[in-house]
Amino acid sequence: MRRQLRQRRRLRMGVLALVSVVLLGALPLYFGIRTLSRDPVFDTLDGLDVPGWAATKTVDNVSGSRWCVEECRLRERTVESQRPVEETARAYERALTESGWQPWKVTRCPEQPAKGDYTCWRRDELTLDLWVREPTCVPPPIDGEPAPTSLATPPAAGECNGSLVSVKVRNAIDDERTRPQPSTDPSLTGEDPFPTLSEDPLGELTPTPSPS
Repeated sequence: MRRQLRQRRRLRMGVLALVSVVLLGALPLYFGIRTLSRDPVFDTLDGLDVPGWAATKTVDNVSGSRWCVEECRLRERTVESQRPVEETARAYERALTESGWQPWKVTRCPEQPAKGDYTCWRRDELTLDLWVREPTCVPPPIDGEPAPTSLATPPAAGECNGSLVSVKVRNAIDDERTRPQPSTDPSLTGEDPFPTLSEDPLGELTPTPSPS
């Protein structure tokens, strides 16, 4: 009986020790995986002091490698705001300034023509594009059919309001706008973009007629 009790006691101690080892190893592993999977840039964006009406719905998307293997990481966030473009843009610009971001005056901002309020920012090794624009309003499906891609008639007042916010964050070393921009100045390129042609385009290849 004593031997059986000792064996049971040892078994319990072994089980408790095994459970303790698993828990002590699993928790750091869990938080480590969570830290690696969660991009700290999104945590920075979460920390922006914007009003609640300026961030009602948030959708994040990430692509590329954090360590710039083959392609550097691109972070994109889309947010819906309940207020107009101007008021929403000022709220985000104020929050970015308070968070240490500096306005970035660069030629290709935006890179393509865009309606609304488009500004560029820099902080440390990151660049940020902020685009605030009118929302894309699509009517709900009718009789189970998919919603059309464009509006046949404008929505009634109050049905389509607010604004849409897009934030794009890149590594500065991967942002082409941080590099010297090409110039078409012939003095810099060494080539004349509009060369002058001679009167005879064939030059010496055209035979000179001999006297008869």
